Amino acid sequence: MCGIVGVVGNTNATDILIQGLEKLEYRGYDSAGIFVLGGAESHLVKAVGRIAELSAKTAGVEGATGIGHTRWATHGKPTEDNAHPHRSETGRFVLVHNGVIENYLEIKEEYLAGHHFKGQTDTEIAVHLIGKFAEEDGLSVLEAFKKALHIIRGSYAFALIDSENPDVIYVAKNKSPLLIGLGDGYNMVCSDAMAMIRETNQYMEIHDQELVIVKADSVQVQDYDGNRRERASYTAELDLSDIGKGTYPYYMLKEIDEQPTVMRKLIQAYTDEAGQVVVDPAIIKAVQDADRIYILAAGTSYHAGFASKKMLEELTDTPVELGISSEWGYGMPLLSQKPLFIFISQSGETADSRQVLVKANEMGIPSLTVTNVPGSTLSREANHTMLLHAGPEIAVASTKAYTAQIAALAFLAKAVGEANGNAKAQAFDLVHELSIVAQSIESTLSEKELIDSKVRDLLETTRNAFYIGRGQDYYVAMEASLKLKEISYIQCEGFAAGELKHGTIALIEDGTPVLALLSDSVLANHTRGNIQEVAARGAKVLTIAEENVAKDTDDIVLTTVHPYLSPISMVVPTQLIAYFATLHRGLDVDKPRNLAKSVTVE
Repeated sequence: MCGIVGVVGNTNATDILIQGLEKLEYRGYDSAGIFVLGGAESHLVKAVGRIAELSAKTAGVEGATGIGHTRWATHGKPTEDNAHPHRSETGRFVLVHNGVIENYLEIKEEYLAGHHFKGQTDTEIAVHLIGKFAEEDGLSVLEAFKKALHIIRGSYAFALIDSENPDVIYVAKNKSPLLIGLGDGYNMVCSDAMAMIRETNQYMEIHDQELVIVKADSVQVQDYDGNRRERASYTAELDLSDIGKGTYPYYMLKEIDEQPTVMRKLIQAYTDEAGQVVVDPAIIKAVQDADRIYILAAGTSYHAGFASKKMLEELTDTPVELGISSEWGYGMPLLSQKPLFIFISQSGETADSRQVLVKANEMGIPSLTVTNVPGSTLSREANHTMLLHAGPEIAVASTKAYTAQIAALAFLAKAVGEANGNAKAQAFDLVHELSIVAQSIESTLSEKELIDSKVRDLLETTRNAFYIGRGQDYYVAMEASLKLKEISYIQCEGFAAGELKHGTIALIEDGTPVLALLSDSVLANHTRGNIQEVAARGAKVLTIAEENVAKDTDDIVLTTVHPYLSPISMVVPTQLIAYFATLHRGLDVDKPRNLAKSVTVE
């Protein structure tokens, strides 16, 4: 959540900051701001709303050094006073910040009596603290920053400018992602490599509790006690075409359409020239050594874990439990004797999951991160990583990452099962079956007009809706309902179809939309019975069925795929349903209210 950009040593600083913020807008878009230094002049510009609002106010803002920020509000409402960057009491120091400072009120009371604050953010307190140590206590900028860092508790990524020294940006981080971009004669700071990929593909990681002095011609990394750290750079495997919309009106639609390609990329990544599944032997052994797999995740990734549970259990012969990261971080349950934690995260920066990973590492529990972002925090700090190879996902509502997560876990399950001699794993031709899934998705994508027409009358004006299904379809219903509610704002719940009659059917009334998922040949008729129950009470029902269980009256019919992989193909029409419902309701598909893409605060 929130995005940081910075540049030192480039006279086009304003342009670099604005285009960087545009690339990071998926991280937060309540408000935004930049601070730019040019010679003796400085410019602080803020705006509520999207980056376009900020950009319109930057005419004539020039300089070679600057920092910028796009905000997802935590402390204080989205206003210009609460927007970053924030100034110290005298205005000399300017700071942008991602994360949450846990002891900001204690700092305010103990150190900043008599200071005047313009907003309600914890960030403003942090920059006032730095300013106090430098201006009131006489410390150097570096020493003042270090002293503040020793006091501040919580998650943060800071970029600090001293208006009296325009040739340097001071950077520090703890638990919140931040990178240094290495340019030709100038350097940059960013929350995500995609923010500065137009400028460079060379980046340097910053680890927790490190301070970095960034100048146009040098980058110096040290810990909070001043000990130097050597750090090599790496090449980000991104290009501008990966992060642009191209001819698409929205990123979400582009990313839905990319899913067949993602399936084929995963086949290439996890098979050898002979078409055999290949997974890191160390990962296979970690699963073999475990007596229970615990999947920790949040939101869409949590649902992908549920959708993969049966497949993992049947192919690896290992029980699987699901945990909500935000709950486990502060309430670890009783574990088995030899647990393995699998963390699923599109960004690899999910703060709730990292909280659990830190504890797992302290307890010596082996861990695997399944993520879309190499070099991300969860990837670096876990014992093992499997990559999704889905390419950047920018729309807030996750689509291709969800399907890639299930597919990646299928490769893991297949590889472990084969190593164990599991007969089901040996018989499961994953490459062939995943190719069928890709074809099924392509077939569904060719039916956009049909799906659009079904959605308009059903969801354009409704306040609430239900998705129902049994078995794997119930897990898809959970994800489908999340997609609909997060971008269309329809109150939607995913239910195990048989559970409706145990209380929730009381909410069904004339015209209530109920979307039913049917793929399981054993359970489909039971779900159809539940469809009749809601229809009898006035529900408007839309059915999505695989060919093996379809009837002539079904609304959307999908190609039959292997049951382990049905959650991948079954979810695609529900992604399109959410997309079209949102369009019909006149809302922004890519940037729903109150949400941000990477949830980097607990």
